[in-house]
Amino acid sequence: MKIDFTPLFRPHFVKIAKRTAEWPRNIEKIQRNILAKHLKKGAITEYGKKYGFGSILDAQDIYEAFSRKVPDIHYEDIRRLVMRMIKGERDVLWPGVCRDYAQSSGTSGGKSKYIPITGDSLQGNHYRGGEDAVAHYLKNYPDSRIFSGKGFILGGSFANTLGILDKNVHVGDLSATLIRKITPLAEFVRVPDRKTALLSDWEEKLPALVKKASEENITNISGVPSWFLTVLRRVMKENGAESIKEVWPDLEVFFHGGISFEPYREEYRQITRGLDMKFVETYNASEGFFAVQDDPSDKSMLLIIDRDVFYEFIPVDDEEGGIIPIWELRPDKVYELVITSSNGLWRYHLGDTVRVTSVNPVKIRIAGRTGAFINAFGEELMEDNAERGIAAACDRCGAQILNYTAAPVYARNGKKGCHQWLIEWEKQPEDIAEFAMLLDEELRKLNSDYDAKRTGDIFLDPPMVTSAGPGLFDRWLREAGTHKLGGQRKVPRLSNSRDIIEKMLAL
Repeated sequence: MKIDFTPLFRPHFVKIAKRTAEWPRNIEKIQRNILAKHLKKGAITEYGKKYGFGSILDAQDIYEAFSRKVPDIHYEDIRRLVMRMIKGERDVLWPGVCRDYAQSSGTSGGKSKYIPITGDSLQGNHYRGGEDAVAHYLKNYPDSRIFSGKGFILGGSFANTLGILDKNVHVGDLSATLIRKITPLAEFVRVPDRKTALLSDWEEKLPALVKKASEENITNISGVPSWFLTVLRRVMKENGAESIKEVWPDLEVFFHGGISFEPYREEYRQITRGLDMKFVETYNASEGFFAVQDDPSDKSMLLIIDRDVFYEFIPVDDEEGGIIPIWELRPDKVYELVITSSNGLWRYHLGDTVRVTSVNPVKIRIAGRTGAFINAFGEELMEDNAERGIAAACDRCGAQILNYTAAPVYARNGKKGCHQWLIEWEKQPEDIAEFAMLLDEELRKLNSDYDAKRTGDIFLDPPMVTSAGPGLFDRWLREAGTHKLGGQRKVPRLSNSRDIIEKMLAL
């Protein structure tokens, strides 16, 4: 007999969701309070003493003093400080000793980043963000039975890539720390169990995940779309099912993040056919949980402004590179995100760009990584253009993709330059040349600079589409030493150089 606990828990979550109705009137106040709280805690740290956090707190305008005295930084600016923290030093970037670190995608130098996960950031941001996702879902769907079964959370694992001997220090995917630190009571509402969830060997982990999940009544799943496709297909295969509904008849929602869902949307519709399936996007990175889709009719996400993150923004079209606070945002503009948070990141360039669709409340759509673009010929092709263009082209010709990356092909031997798209297919189009033509058409609709360079084939030739062999992207990630099942590490979608695509072609 299935017992549905949703009516018991729903009032608590709906109350959480309803607090956001007050945000439009209090955006500046809420954000200034968070900044002041962080400066007070950080004043005792080495970083806080260096930049005079105490004197900033005495200023008439704390934000003005903060923006004037504290520099905006990239990861390489604090790599040395983080490594000292990993070795056990206290009060460096945040009070106390930090034992947990999220290994994230590399910087331009190719090295991995190690983002501190403090107790304050876990409790004040990461777990609260997940709570917000469920809260808005239950507010929007009063008939939900999400707590009549369990949630299937696909996470990563730990990896001792730094040769750390201290067993109290944990480095790996953010999700591994979230799973390791979560209350044991969560075992009653989620799968897999902690031991299985933290397995690092793909060959051992995947069948274990499939077996344990197949035995449960799963009502919700959470993870990265590309990784979850592999798991769902395996679950269906092992159970002889043509739809995941045959295995989990009560499945109702997928909380997804990490990469754009658009190229995978049609595949998920097919896998979940027969279910009244909902898809909720979240913006959950190693550095924090920042936004959640709060309205099913709007693909934008609500920026979470009261969960321990102070936001600043850099207009992408501003040549001066000026940083502004959240209360000076303008709608329909693209900004680079800069955060100050309880994990010890002070005015930190996140590396993501977002399009602000609303300022009251603040709602965003992810535009892409600051380094993920192709501008070899003045075309300024951004990741958001690529995601939407490739999804539309797939829809028009019935194709489905697993993964892709693109890079410029430079002009030589009398030939003009073009873009090369390396694509691993789930369902290959009947005519690759037609797909390339459709992709070109969609990109020209989406990007006026690209369209101008493509006009009359004068400056830029049509795109070239190359089909990747099965498993190529996973093989490249393994060889690059960044492959973890369920993690958010991935091959960059766009690159302004051919370094990555050439290595992949060589495989």
